[in-house]
Amino acid sequence: MVFKRLLGSLGVGGPTVDTVLDPGAALPGGNLSGRVHLKGGNADFDIDHITLELVARVEAEHDGGESEGVVAFERFTVGGGFRLAAGEERAVPFGVALPWETPITELYGQPLGIVLGVRTELSVAGAKDKGDLDQLTVGPLPVQEAVLEALGQLGFGFRTADLEYGRIGGTDQRLPFYQEIELTPAPQYAHQVNEIEVTFLAGPGGVDVVLEVDKRGGLFGGGHDTLVRHTVGHHDVRDWNTEVDGWLRRLIEQRASYGGHHGQPGHSAHGGYQGHDGHHGYDGHHGHHDEQRRSGPGMGTAIAAGAAGLAVGVVGGMVAAEVVDEVGDFFEGDDEGGED
Repeated sequence: MVFKRLLGSLGVGGPTVDTVLDPGAALPGGNLSGRVHLKGGNADFDIDHITLELVARVEAEHDGGESEGVVAFERFTVGGGFRLAAGEERAVPFGVALPWETPITELYGQPLGIVLGVRTELSVAGAKDKGDLDQLTVGPLPVQEAVLEALGQLGFGFRTADLEYGRIGGTDQRLPFYQEIELTPAPQYAHQVNEIEVTFLAGPGGVDVVLEVDKRGGLFGGGHDTLVRHTVGHHDVRDWNTEVDGWLRRLIEQRASYGGHHGQPGHSAHGGYQGHDGHHGYDGHHGHHDEQRRSGPGMGTAIAAGAAGLAVGVVGGMVAAEVVDEVGDFFEGDDEGGED
């Protein structure tokens, strides 16, 4: 993945920058490596710093409804403090550690519709240019993949995935947003729940698996959301199908037993998420978000059970194209280069 950008703040004759990420999907908490290629302009320039900024397209709920925007969630200075001569070509290699809670954007090579990017900021002689975005692909950690595969083998289907601005109460969440992977219920649970949502909060010591169940309303009452958390180690070896099925059975039974209270003290469902704010933390792309766009990557997409586990299947070849178009529109529409 490559982008080229002439420094708008310096005009014609300024240096240009190409950022190239090493091929392959990165992992949460893992290494992100590549090179920043610089080419000198018509004169010598002092390169103060080269900074990489990780950004994500995030949705938010607030009093005015829903909106989406771009949230920067990490910055790394990877070079600087040198003079770039006129016409000189120079490559600056980098290797940085992604935050452990970095969302996953693909599963078994299939995109989930999550949009992450790497923005390169070049500071030259006091002027800054943020450049364009380079798409970032992140795969699941082994434990995340094992849990999702177990859900697939139990018969759950993929509905959609998104990033929600806010915090989940009772957790050690670090980023200002969290990822939700929404699944349709397996046949054995279809009469009890509408959907299940999975959130992974990874850290150096392991992964919190947050499960939320949207319970079906009965004849004498409405449905309620129930949320619980389970912590697993990065190298845990378990019978994941049995483990995950047990989590879900206990969650549903707990919800029925408490009769309207949350499954565990200290954890909350949607109404208890902290910090929903449609303005704070955004740097652009506001506005009411399009429901079709929100759910587009999940429509017609299924997670198939069986030997392959949780594999994203494309129906009629349409879903992959929708995801690619949406991602492409996002990066092409980012016009923030040249601003401080």
